[in-house]
Amino acid sequence: MRDQVAVVDSSALIALSAAGLLDLLQKLYSSVRITSVIRSEVHAELPEWIIVDDDYEQSQYSILQVDLDPGEASAIALALRHKQFLLLIDEAKGRRVASRLNLKISGTLGVLLKAKELGFLASGNEALKRIEDSGFYLSTDLKEKMLQLFKEG
Repeated sequence: MRDQVAVVDSSALIALSAAGLLDLLQKLYSSVRITSVIRSEVHAELPEWIIVDDDYEQSQYSILQVDLDPGEASAIALALRHKQFLLLIDEAKGRRVASRLNLKISGTLGVLLKAKELGFLASGNEALKRIEDSGFYLSTDLKEKMLQLFKEG
């Protein structure tokens, strides 16, 4: 996994940053990339190891913007340009589009699960609480499922 490059959409970046868990991205991935569009959506200080990468086709970006917000469209366009990259995206509509385009996807909760599996998180439950406290909505069913996956519930 550590040899995997991740393209991170703004929602995952904002949630992990607000919860104080942004460092998990650096531990899990060899490179963490965002587009300048996503950078403009995130109003937090970001570490230097997050690379701004706009190496995507503008025509694909424009087409994707018809149905998606600019950040999602740019992240998907970047992942399309580099099919080997993993796309971290949370919004259902963006995930559906990325899946239809055969991109490798995960999201904020997938990051937490992988971090727990690899020993980078002592408590998945605590991480979920921090994510929720930062304003990230989790349904009761989803929390219960995550706790089972963390083997904590």
